[in-house]
Amino acid sequence: MSTLKQVATIFGICLLGEVVSAILPFPFPAAIAAMLLLLAALATGIVKMEAVDGAGSFLLKNMAFFFIPAGVAVIEHFETIGAIWLPVLALIVISTAIVFLLSAATVVLVLKLEKRRKAR
Repeated sequence: MSTLKQVATIFGICLLGEVVSAILPFPFPAAIAAMLLLLAALATGIVKMEAVDGAGSFLLKNMAFFFIPAGVAVIEHFETIGAIWLPVLALIVISTAIVFLLSAATVVLVLKLEKRRKAR
């Protein structure tokens, strides 16, 4: 599939995530809605992996580029953040540790489930 079609598929699902987020009666991040929609579309076969593989791989390889605006915003508001840097740093360290531990636990659980499934 052409790169343009792959990018259009991904952006179309992102747009659908924005619509879902706007329709919901409670705040919900559009990016998360789009990821859930893409997961559902891939799992059900509505969207084939080939329809997003190349563009998705490109976006993942260049993910650091998308963090530049956030880094610039932090630098622009450095005085505000500087006043509360210790709690922010503690929050970053604690949340990183929690995400690391939960990710490791998820991997262990998936490996156990795969091992049990193969044993049958």
